[in-house]
Amino acid sequence: MSKTGRSGTDQNKLPSARAGGFLIARVHYLADRLFARKLKEYGIKDLNPAQGRIMFVLWRSNDISMQELARQTSLGKSTLTSMLDRLEAAGHLNRRADSRDRRSLLVSAREMTTEEQQLYAAVSREMTGKFYDGLSEAEIDQFERTLAHILNNLDPDSSGV
Repeated sequence: MSKTGRSGTDQNKLPSARAGGFLIARVHYLADRLFARKLKEYGIKDLNPAQGRIMFVLWRSNDISMQELARQTSLGKSTLTSMLDRLEAAGHLNRRADSRDRRSLLVSAREMTTEEQQLYAAVSREMTGKFYDGLSEAEIDQFERTLAHILNNLDPDSSGV
């Protein structure tokens, strides 16, 4: 009996040589290593790549619930809590009770100095440049649409990014 995915593709007929998952994992691993090196080069010593992902989410949407932050970062609640403890101790974020639900905590990034913003922006530009080096705008757009599609396949509740 064959398995059919949402798109109707007979998954038993797919070539076994498909390496998308492996390639994504490898890109993630290498990007983390490069990101860690870039942070150090720019003198940002108190953030690691995983913490950087948390901060990226917070910079995009401040006052976010722990539950939503866990969802957007794909981190387990206990892992997230310990990472937030370290980030809070280092002065990167604040946690406060949600005024609508005292059982919930809201997390927000603290305001950064202009120098910090420029350093993080420079690291981000370098990483983005490295990721997309040699690709046209059309190729980048298609790549990101494909990744968003794969993400939605794996997590239908996700909004892509």
